[in-house]
Amino acid sequence: MSATIRAIGTAVPRTTLGQASVRDLFAAQPGLGRLASRLVPAAFNASEVEHRHSVLPELDSAAGPGDFRDADGVLTSPSTGTRNDRFRELAPPLFVGAARDALERADVTPATVTHVVTVSCTGFTQPGPDLAIVEELGLPRNVFRQHVGFMGCFAAFPALRIADAFVGADPSAVVLVVCAELCTLHVRNSEDPDQIVANSVFGDGAAAAVVTADGPGLRLDAFTTMVLPEGASEMAWNIGDEGFEMVLSTQVPKLIGVHAAEAVAPLLDPRGWTPDDVPVWAVHPGGRAILDRTQDALHLPDSALTASRAVLRDHGNMSSATVLFVLREALEARPADGTPVVALAFGPGLTVEAASLTVVGSPVAAAAASGAPAAVETAAAAATTSAPTTSAPTTAAPVGVGA
Repeated sequence: MSATIRAIGTAVPRTTLGQASVRDLFAAQPGLGRLASRLVPAAFNASEVEHRHSVLPELDSAAGPGDFRDADGVLTSPSTGTRNDRFRELAPPLFVGAARDALERADVTPATVTHVVTVSCTGFTQPGPDLAIVEELGLPRNVFRQHVGFMGCFAAFPALRIADAFVGADPSAVVLVVCAELCTLHVRNSEDPDQIVANSVFGDGAAAAVVTADGPGLRLDAFTTMVLPEGASEMAWNIGDEGFEMVLSTQVPKLIGVHAAEAVAPLLDPRGWTPDDVPVWAVHPGGRAILDRTQDALHLPDSALTASRAVLRDHGNMSSATVLFVLREALEARPADGTPVVALAFGPGLTVEAASLTVVGSPVAAAAASGAPAAVETAAAAATTSAPTTSAPTTAAPVGVGA
Protein backbone atom coordinates (compact mmCIF):
# COMPACT_ATOMS: atom_id res chain seq x y z
CA MET A 1 0.00 0.00 0.00
CA SER A 2 1.31 3.43 -1.02
CA ALA A 3 -0.16 6.89 -0.63
CA THR A 4 -0.97 8.36 -4.02
CA ILE A 5 -1.90 11.83 -5.24
CA ARG A 6 -5.10 10.98 -7.09
CA ALA A 7 -5.81 14.46 -8.44
CA ILE A 8 -4.48 18.02 -8.44
CA GLY A 9 -6.84 20.97 -8.66
CA THR A 10 -5.96 24.65 -8.96
CA ALA A 11 -7.53 28.08 -8.72
CA VAL A 12 -6.24 31.59 -9.38
CA PRO A 13 -7.76 35.07 -9.00
CA ARG A 14 -9.25 36.50 -12.15
CA THR A 15 -7.03 39.61 -12.19
CA THR A 16 -4.09 38.90 -14.48
CA LEU A 17 -1.05 41.15 -14.20
CA GLY A 18 1.18 41.53 -17.25
CA GLN A 19 4.77 41.78 -16.10
CA ALA A 20 5.56 44.86 -18.18
CA SER A 21 2.56 46.71 -16.78
CA VAL A 22 3.46 45.93 -13.16
CA ARG A 23 7.10 46.82 -13.83
CA ASP A 24 6.06 50.22 -15.15
CA LEU A 25 3.77 50.77 -12.16
CA PHE A 26 6.60 50.21 -9.68
CA ALA A 27 9.14 52.10 -11.79
CA ALA A 28 6.85 55.15 -11.90
CA GLN A 29 6.56 55.49 -8.13
CA PRO A 30 7.64 58.89 -6.82
CA GLY A 31 10.75 59.19 -4.69
CA LEU A 32 12.68 56.21 -6.05
CA GLY A 33 16.42 56.69 -5.70
CA ARG A 34 18.83 56.23 -8.56
CA LEU A 35 19.80 52.70 -7.54
CA ALA A 36 16.20 51.56 -7.09
CA SER A 37 15.27 53.16 -10.40
CA ARG A 38 17.78 50.84 -12.04
CA LEU A 39 16.95 47.76 -9.94
CA VAL A 40 13.19 47.78 -10.55
CA PRO A 41 13.26 47.34 -14.36
CA ALA A 42 16.28 45.05 -14.13
CA ALA A 43 14.59 42.69 -11.65
CA PHE A 44 11.29 42.59 -13.54
CA ASN A 45 12.93 42.12 -16.93
CA ALA A 46 15.21 39.33 -15.74
CA SER A 47 12.50 37.41 -13.87
CA GLU A 48 11.21 35.35 -16.83
CA VAL A 49 7.72 36.01 -15.48
CA GLU A 50 5.29 37.08 -18.19
CA HIS A 51 2.14 37.35 -16.10
CA ARG A 52 0.80 36.59 -12.65
CA HIS A 53 -2.55 36.62 -10.89
CA SER A 54 -3.58 38.80 -7.97
CA VAL A 55 -6.50 39.26 -5.60
CA LEU A 56 -5.83 43.01 -5.87
CA PRO A 57 -7.43 44.45 -9.02
CA GLU A 58 -5.83 47.83 -8.28
CA LEU A 59 -2.40 46.41 -9.17
CA ASP A 60 -3.65 46.35 -12.75
CA SER A 61 -3.02 49.85 -14.09
CA ALA A 62 -6.21 49.60 -16.15
CA ALA A 63 -8.31 49.11 -13.02
CA GLY A 64 -9.53 51.69 -10.56
CA PRO A 65 -7.84 52.64 -7.28
CA GLY A 66 -8.07 50.57 -4.11
CA ASP A 67 -6.40 49.98 -0.77
CA PHE A 68 -3.00 49.48 -2.44
CA ARG A 69 -3.04 52.18 -5.15
CA ASP A 70 -4.57 55.62 -5.12
CA ALA A 71 -6.29 57.49 -7.96
CA ASP A 72 -2.96 59.03 -9.04
CA GLY A 73 -1.32 55.62 -9.47
CA VAL A 74 0.76 55.93 -6.31
CA LEU A 75 1.18 52.71 -4.36
CA THR A 76 0.05 52.98 -0.76
CA SER A 77 1.24 50.88 2.18
CA PRO A 78 -1.68 49.50 4.20
CA SER A 79 -1.12 48.20 7.70
CA THR A 80 -0.60 44.52 8.35
CA GLY A 81 -4.07 44.44 9.87
CA THR A 82 -5.63 45.81 6.70
CA ARG A 83 -3.73 43.31 4.58
CA ASN A 84 -4.82 40.46 6.82
CA ASP A 85 -8.42 41.66 6.60
CA ARG A 86 -8.16 41.20 2.83
CA PHE A 87 -6.75 37.71 3.38
CA ARG A 88 -9.72 36.87 5.60
CA GLU A 89 -12.06 38.03 2.85
CA LEU A 90 -10.32 36.75 -0.28
CA ALA A 91 -8.47 33.57 0.69
CA PRO A 92 -11.41 31.23 1.40
CA PRO A 93 -12.78 31.23 -2.18
CA LEU A 94 -9.37 30.22 -3.51
CA PHE A 95 -9.04 27.40 -0.95
CA VAL A 96 -12.55 26.19 -1.77
CA GLY A 97 -12.10 26.53 -5.53
CA ALA A 98 -8.92 24.46 -5.64
CA ALA A 99 -10.36 21.86 -3.26
CA ARG A 100 -13.54 21.50 -5.29
CA ASP A 101 -11.56 21.09 -8.49
CA ALA A 102 -9.32 18.39 -6.98
CA LEU A 103 -12.25 16.42 -5.61
CA GLU A 104 -14.07 16.56 -8.94
CA ARG A 105 -10.99 15.37 -10.82
CA ALA A 106 -10.44 12.54 -8.37
CA ASP A 107 -14.14 11.62 -8.61
CA VAL A 108 -14.22 11.71 -4.82
CA THR A 109 -17.42 12.60 -2.99
CA PRO A 110 -16.85 15.33 -0.37
CA ALA A 111 -18.66 13.23 2.23
CA THR A 112 -15.89 10.60 2.02
CA VAL A 113 -13.05 12.99 2.94
CA THR A 114 -11.57 12.06 6.31
CA HIS A 115 -8.75 14.61 6.67
CA VAL A 116 -8.13 18.19 5.50
CA VAL A 117 -4.63 19.70 5.60
CA THR A 118 -4.50 23.40 4.76
CA VAL A 119 -1.36 25.41 4.06
CA SER A 120 -0.65 29.14 3.92
CA CYS A 121 2.02 31.61 4.96
CA THR A 122 0.41 34.83 3.71
CA GLY A 123 -2.32 35.41 6.27
CA PHE A 124 -3.99 34.25 9.45
CA THR A 125 -7.63 33.97 10.48
CA GLN A 126 -9.85 31.79 12.60
CA PRO A 127 -12.34 30.41 11.88
CA GLY A 128 -10.12 29.70 8.91
CA PRO A 129 -10.33 28.56 5.30
CA ASP A 130 -10.33 24.95 6.47
CA LEU A 131 -13.81 25.47 7.88
CA ALA A 132 -14.88 27.22 4.67
CA ILE A 133 -13.88 24.07 2.79
CA VAL A 134 -15.90 21.92 5.19
CA GLU A 135 -18.98 24.15 5.04
CA GLU A 136 -19.07 25.00 1.34
CA LEU A 137 -18.16 21.58 -0.03
CA GLY A 138 -20.23 19.56 2.44
CA LEU A 139 -17.41 17.66 4.14
CA PRO A 140 -18.28 15.67 7.28
CA ARG A 141 -18.52 17.73 10.46
CA ASN A 142 -16.09 15.37 12.16
CA VAL A 143 -13.40 15.61 9.44
CA PHE A 144 -9.91 15.92 10.93
CA ARG A 145 -8.36 19.34 10.22
CA GLN A 146 -4.67 20.27 10.32
CA HIS A 147 -3.07 23.56 9.33
CA VAL A 148 0.53 24.12 8.24
CA GLY A 149 1.23 27.82 8.74
CA PHE A 150 4.00 30.27 7.92
CA MET A 151 6.54 27.71 6.71
CA GLY A 152 7.02 29.33 3.31
CA CYS A 153 7.49 28.03 -0.19
CA PHE A 154 8.33 24.44 0.77
CA ALA A 155 5.24 23.90 2.94
CA ALA A 156 3.43 21.64 0.47
CA PHE A 157 5.96 18.94 1.35
CA PRO A 158 5.22 18.79 5.09
CA ALA A 159 1.53 18.78 4.15
CA LEU A 160 1.99 15.86 1.75
CA ARG A 161 4.09 14.06 4.36
CA ILE A 162 1.23 14.48 6.84
CA ALA A 163 -1.18 13.08 4.24
CA ASP A 164 1.17 10.16 3.62
CA ALA A 165 1.25 9.40 7.36
CA PHE A 166 -2.56 9.54 7.63
CA VAL A 167 -2.95 7.11 4.74
CA GLY A 168 -0.22 4.88 6.15
CA ALA A 169 -2.04 4.68 9.47
CA ASP A 170 -5.46 4.16 7.87
CA PRO A 171 -5.59 2.87 4.27
CA SER A 172 -9.22 3.97 4.01
CA ALA A 173 -8.30 7.63 4.65
CA VAL A 174 -9.11 10.25 2.02
CA VAL A 175 -6.88 13.28 2.60
CA LEU A 176 -7.44 16.67 1.00
CA VAL A 177 -4.33 18.90 0.98
CA VAL A 178 -5.00 22.54 0.04
CA CYS A 179 -2.32 25.23 -0.34
CA ALA A 180 -3.39 28.83 -0.99
CA GLU A 181 -1.18 31.91 -0.96
CA LEU A 182 -2.10 35.57 -1.44
CA CYS A 183 1.46 36.80 -1.85
CA THR A 184 0.54 40.08 -3.53
CA LEU A 185 -1.14 41.24 -0.32
CA HIS A 186 2.39 41.97 0.89
CA VAL A 187 3.75 43.98 -2.04
CA ARG A 188 4.82 47.53 -1.28
CA ASN A 189 6.91 50.25 -2.84
CA SER A 190 10.45 49.90 -1.52
CA GLU A 191 14.05 50.61 -2.40
CA ASP A 192 15.16 47.45 -0.61
CA PRO A 193 16.59 45.01 -3.20
CA ASP A 194 14.96 41.99 -1.54
CA GLN A 195 11.52 43.61 -1.68
CA ILE A 196 12.06 44.68 -5.29
CA VAL A 197 12.82 41.06 -6.24
CA ALA A 198 9.76 39.87 -4.31
CA ASN A 199 7.59 42.42 -6.10
CA SER A 200 8.85 41.09 -9.44
CA VAL A 201 8.05 37.39 -8.97
CA PHE A 202 5.29 36.66 -6.46
CA GLY A 203 1.71 35.95 -7.46
CA ASP A 204 -1.46 34.50 -5.95
CA GLY A 205 -2.92 31.04 -6.40
CA ALA A 206 -4.18 27.85 -4.79
CA ALA A 207 -3.62 24.18 -5.45
CA ALA A 208 -5.11 21.07 -3.88
CA ALA A 209 -4.26 17.38 -3.93
CA VAL A 210 -6.43 14.39 -3.07
CA VAL A 211 -4.32 11.66 -1.44
CA THR A 212 -5.54 8.09 -0.94
CA ALA A 213 -4.07 4.61 -0.73
CA ASP A 214 -2.94 3.25 -4.10
CA GLY A 215 -4.88 3.91 -7.30
CA PRO A 216 -3.75 5.75 -10.44
CA GLY A 217 -1.95 9.06 -10.06
CA LEU A 218 1.38 10.08 -8.54
CA ARG A 219 2.61 7.61 -5.94
CA LEU A 220 4.46 9.19 -3.01
CA ASP A 221 7.60 7.08 -2.65
CA ALA A 222 9.91 8.98 -0.28
CA PHE A 223 10.57 12.36 1.31
CA THR A 224 13.73 14.08 2.46
CA THR A 225 14.62 17.41 4.01
CA MET A 226 17.86 19.32 4.45
CA VAL A 227 18.66 22.52 6.33
CA LEU A 228 21.52 24.77 5.27
CA PRO A 229 22.32 26.78 8.44
CA GLU A 230 24.65 29.10 6.54
CA GLY A 231 21.60 30.29 4.63
CA ALA A 232 19.44 31.17 7.65
CA SER A 233 19.97 34.90 7.22
CA GLU A 234 19.63 34.78 3.42
CA MET A 235 15.95 33.79 3.24
CA ALA A 236 13.40 34.79 5.86
CA TRP A 237 9.72 35.70 6.21
CA ASN A 238 8.76 38.01 9.05
CA ILE A 239 5.74 40.04 10.14
CA GLY A 240 6.21 43.80 9.92
CA ASP A 241 3.93 46.76 10.58
CA GLU A 242 3.16 47.19 6.87
CA GLY A 243 2.79 43.60 5.74
CA PHE A 244 4.95 40.53 5.87
CA GLU A 245 8.58 41.19 5.03
CA MET A 246 10.66 39.03 2.72
CA VAL A 247 14.41 38.50 2.98
CA LEU A 248 15.60 36.93 -0.27
CA SER A 249 19.26 37.59 -0.92
CA THR A 250 21.26 36.89 -4.04
CA GLN A 251 23.12 34.19 -2.10
CA VAL A 252 20.09 31.88 -2.09
CA PRO A 253 20.46 30.55 -5.66
CA LYS A 254 24.19 30.06 -5.09
CA LEU A 255 23.62 28.06 -1.90
CA ILE A 256 20.97 25.95 -3.58
CA GLY A 257 23.33 25.25 -6.45
CA VAL A 258 26.08 24.15 -4.10
CA HIS A 259 23.84 21.79 -2.12
CA ALA A 260 21.23 20.59 -4.64
CA ALA A 261 22.93 17.27 -5.39
CA GLU A 262 23.44 16.56 -1.70
CA ALA A 263 19.80 17.42 -0.95
CA VAL A 264 18.35 14.91 -3.42
CA ALA A 265 20.93 12.16 -2.83
CA PRO A 266 18.76 10.39 -0.19
CA LEU A 267 16.11 9.93 -2.87
CA LEU A 268 18.43 8.79 -5.65
CA ASP A 269 21.24 6.84 -3.96
CA PRO A 270 19.11 3.97 -2.54
CA ARG A 271 18.03 3.19 -6.09
CA GLY A 272 21.49 3.59 -7.57
CA TRP A 273 20.23 6.50 -9.66
CA THR A 274 21.82 9.71 -10.85
CA PRO A 275 19.78 12.81 -11.77
CA ASP A 276 19.91 11.64 -15.39
CA ASP A 277 17.73 8.66 -14.45
CA VAL A 278 14.84 10.97 -13.53
CA PRO A 279 13.23 12.57 -16.60
CA VAL A 280 10.78 14.82 -14.73
CA TRP A 281 11.89 17.36 -12.12
CA ALA A 282 9.22 19.46 -10.45
CA VAL A 283 11.45 22.21 -9.06
CA HIS A 284 9.79 25.08 -7.21
CA PRO A 285 10.35 28.13 -9.43
CA GLY A 286 11.31 30.56 -6.71
CA GLY A 287 12.95 32.60 -9.43
CA ARG A 288 14.88 32.21 -12.65
CA ALA A 289 18.27 32.06 -10.92
CA ILE A 290 17.10 29.27 -8.61
CA LEU A 291 16.01 27.16 -11.57
CA ASP A 292 19.24 27.91 -13.44
CA ARG A 293 21.44 26.96 -10.48
CA THR A 294 19.49 23.77 -9.78
CA GLN A 295 19.60 22.70 -13.40
CA ASP A 296 23.35 23.36 -13.65
CA ALA A 297 24.14 21.63 -10.35
CA LEU A 298 22.26 18.47 -11.31
CA HIS A 299 23.34 18.59 -14.98
CA LEU A 300 19.73 18.36 -16.13
CA PRO A 301 18.57 18.85 -19.72
CA ASP A 302 16.20 21.71 -20.47
CA SER A 303 13.37 19.23 -20.87
CA ALA A 304 13.59 18.21 -17.21
CA LEU A 305 12.54 21.69 -16.01
CA THR A 306 10.04 22.54 -18.73
CA ALA A 307 7.12 22.47 -16.29
CA SER A 308 8.89 24.61 -13.68
CA ARG A 309 9.75 27.31 -16.19
CA ALA A 310 6.23 27.28 -17.63
CA VAL A 311 4.70 27.87 -14.19
CA LEU A 312 7.20 30.66 -13.46
CA ARG A 313 6.32 32.27 -16.78
CA ASP A 314 2.55 32.01 -16.40
CA HIS A 315 2.00 32.35 -12.65
CA GLY A 316 5.20 33.52 -10.98
CA ASN A 317 6.06 32.25 -7.51
CA MET A 318 2.90 31.38 -5.54
CA SER A 319 4.83 30.14 -2.51
CA SER A 320 3.57 26.78 -1.17
CA ALA A 321 1.02 26.19 -3.95
CA THR A 322 3.60 26.44 -6.71
CA VAL A 323 5.10 22.95 -6.66
CA LEU A 324 1.63 21.42 -7.07
CA PHE A 325 1.10 23.65 -10.11
CA VAL A 326 4.42 22.33 -11.44
CA LEU A 327 3.46 18.69 -10.89
CA ARG A 328 0.19 19.31 -12.72
CA GLU A 329 2.02 21.02 -15.57
CA ALA A 330 4.53 18.16 -15.80
CA LEU A 331 1.69 15.72 -16.36
CA GLU A 332 0.68 17.66 -19.47
CA ALA A 333 3.61 15.96 -21.19
CA ARG A 334 1.89 12.60 -20.57
CA PRO A 335 4.71 10.73 -18.83
CA ALA A 336 4.38 6.97 -19.14
CA ASP A 337 3.28 4.64 -16.38
CA GLY A 338 6.27 4.07 -14.10
CA THR A 339 8.01 7.37 -14.88
CA PRO A 340 9.99 8.61 -11.86
CA VAL A 341 9.54 12.21 -10.72
CA VAL A 342 11.50 14.26 -8.20
CA ALA A 343 9.95 17.37 -6.70
CA LEU A 344 11.78 19.91 -4.57
CA ALA A 345 11.23 23.32 -3.04
CA PHE A 346 13.11 25.80 -0.90
CA GLY A 347 12.26 28.08 1.99
CA PRO A 348 13.44 29.78 5.16
CA GLY A 349 16.04 27.94 7.14
CA LEU A 350 17.51 27.72 4.47
CA THR A 351 15.45 24.56 3.94
CA VAL A 352 15.36 22.21 0.97
CA GLU A 353 12.43 19.77 0.89
CA ALA A 354 12.17 17.05 -1.72
CA ALA A 355 10.11 14.00 -2.63
CA SER A 356 10.33 11.17 -5.10
CA LEU A 357 7.15 10.12 -6.88
CA THR A 358 6.16 7.64 -9.57
CA VAL A 359 3.51 8.00 -12.25
CA VAL A 360 0.99 5.19 -11.84
CA GLY A 361 -1.51 4.43 -14.56
CA SER A 362 -2.62 7.00 -17.13
CA PRO A 363 -3.71 10.11 -15.21
CA VAL A 364 -3.78 12.53 -18.15
CA ALA A 365 -6.32 10.52 -20.12
CA ALA A 366 -8.68 10.53 -17.16
CA ALA A 367 -8.24 14.27 -16.71
CA ALA A 368 -9.02 15.00 -20.33
CA ALA A 369 -12.34 13.23 -20.02
CA SER A 370 -13.61 15.45 -17.22
CA GLY A 371 -15.39 18.77 -17.71
CA ALA A 372 -14.10 22.20 -16.79
CA PRO A 373 -15.06 23.35 -13.30
CA ALA A 374 -17.03 26.56 -12.81
CA ALA A 375 -15.41 29.87 -11.96
CA VAL A 376 -15.27 30.96 -8.32
CA GLU A 377 -16.18 34.54 -7.41
CA THR A 378 -14.82 36.54 -4.47
CA ALA A 379 -16.06 39.80 -3.06
CA ALA A 380 -13.30 42.03 -4.43
CA ALA A 381 -11.80 39.87 -7.18
CA ALA A 382 -12.92 36.81 -9.05
CA ALA A 383 -11.11 33.49 -8.89
CA THR A 384 -11.15 30.87 -11.60
CA THR A 385 -9.60 27.50 -12.18
CA SER A 386 -6.33 27.96 -14.01
CA ALA A 387 -5.04 26.57 -17.24
CA PRO A 388 -1.35 25.66 -17.32
CA THR A 389 -0.11 28.02 -20.02
CA THR A 390 -2.71 30.66 -20.78
CA SER A 391 -2.08 34.37 -20.44
CA ALA A 392 -5.62 35.36 -19.52
CA PRO A 393 -8.02 34.14 -16.83
CA THR A 394 -9.87 31.08 -17.98
CA THR A 395 -12.15 28.35 -16.79
CA ALA A 396 -10.18 25.73 -18.72
CA ALA A 397 -9.57 22.65 -16.65
CA PRO A 398 -6.21 22.07 -15.00
CA VAL A 399 -4.71 18.65 -15.34
CA GLY A 400 -6.08 16.05 -12.97
CA VAL A 401 -4.16 13.08 -11.72
CA GLY A 402 -5.97 9.83 -11.85
CA ALA A 403 -9.60 8.92 -12.34
